Amino acid sequence: MLDLHQIYATQKRGLFFLLAGCALGWGFLTSYQTIFAGIALGAFFGTYNFWILVRRMEKFDKSISEGRKVASLGTMFRFGSGVAAVAVAMLLPQYFHLISTVVGLMFPYVFVVIERIIYLVRNH
Repeated sequence: MLDLHQIYATQKRGLFFLLAGCALGWGFLTSYQTIFAGIALGAFFGTYNFWILVRRMEKFDKSISEGRKVASLGTMFRFGSGVAAVAVAMLLPQYFHLISTVVGLMFPYVFVVIERIIYLVRNH
């Protein structure tokens, strides 16, 4: 589980840089404010989804080591937060671009793939 925590820490760092870039883009590129706000919203909810996944994996690992079964609601929470991000973008289209919100939801998974590629290149 330590590796999963390292991945999550890398995710948080990447999110902070992405949010900083979105804040700069939102502040200085006035014609693309909704796109940058949508990416930031989606990335925030995507990182929340990854946090839920890390937390559920910890509980799963603990219950398996203790020999208990685990009832998981993690998938529904992650799905619900994705729906919430899209709902916010749909309810407030003057502030958030819908497609960029969906793209922002996928950024944490892109970070994971890039991090794993870097890890494989360094260790092989």
